[in-house]
Amino acid sequence: MLLIAEPASRVTIPFFLDRLPAGFPSPAADYIEGRLDLNEHLIARPAATFIVQISGDSLIGAGVYDGDLAIVDRSVQAERGDLVVAAIDGALTAKFLQWDGPRIAPSNVRLVGANPDFPVFRIADLQTLEIWGVVTSTIRQRRR
Repeated sequence: MLLIAEPASRVTIPFFLDRLPAGFPSPAADYIEGRLDLNEHLIARPAATFIVQISGDSLIGAGVYDGDLAIVDRSVQAERGDLVVAAIDGALTAKFLQWDGPRIAPSNVRLVGANPDFPVFRIADLQTLEIWGVVTSTIRQRRR
């Protein structure tokens, strides 16, 4: 599923200044620091951004699970180690971009998941590859 980030009315939600410990409970602050617009926080360049829903288990080792939403920025230059959305022979996938040697070249590029049960895609073995964008954030809904 491909979702395009469209300009819409902004919805802000309360934002608390204090960090929330995940260990032992701590007294909460009794005030709200301000309001947070998740569009501003998660989407730097709306015109170049789209959202896809992750399908499958190839990224579970990186904490990205089936059903998570990936925010993808087409304007970010992909670097080694980035999680990218790529089209391999026209089929979309989300994988980590890797390459051998000091610079990227078609013969040494790999797309790697984060689950040893899935194959590494070596671009030299593939017909076509197009990087659609870099995943800048993921969103997981814990409960509906």
